[in-house]
Amino acid sequence: MSFFELLESTPKIFGVIGVILFFITLITFFFNFSLKFRLTGATIFSFLLSIFSWAFLQSYSENIKIEGAIYVPTVYDNGSDLIITKADKDFPPESIEPTLNQISANLKKGSRSGRKVKIRIRSLEKISEGVSKPVVIGEVEKSFVSDTSLNKNDD
Repeated sequence: MSFFELLESTPKIFGVIGVILFFITLITFFFNFSLKFRLTGATIFSFLLSIFSWAFLQSYSENIKIEGAIYVPTVYDNGSDLIITKADKDFPPESIEPTLNQISANLKKGSRSGRKVKIRIRSLEKISEGVSKPVVIGEVEKSFVSDTSLNKNDD
């Protein structure tokens, strides 16, 4: 079972547990058992878990995958208008544009405080022993105003 399948089934599972605990709690109140208040808390908690997992499911979205894109780790993100990712030495040039588009597509609208976000892929060029300089191999600018992306590649 994948994570998303499990996530889709949790509101129903917690809801069923809550209904079962509700009826057990009613029985304990009717017969005046000493567990009645503990079961009341467990019942309320299971209903809350059901509601919160349903709310999380409504807000959850899987990452968009674009063919030809390669995973690149983020090395700098200022949370506003700049994201820099690191490409390996053997990063293929034909994967630059799909990778930039994938990173851009997976940015959520409310996740940035800036209106335009620059996404750069950079690699390190060795200058001498122990010294290297960053070289930008691709850049894209995503605008959250009109939600379009302008592609620019520097090779």
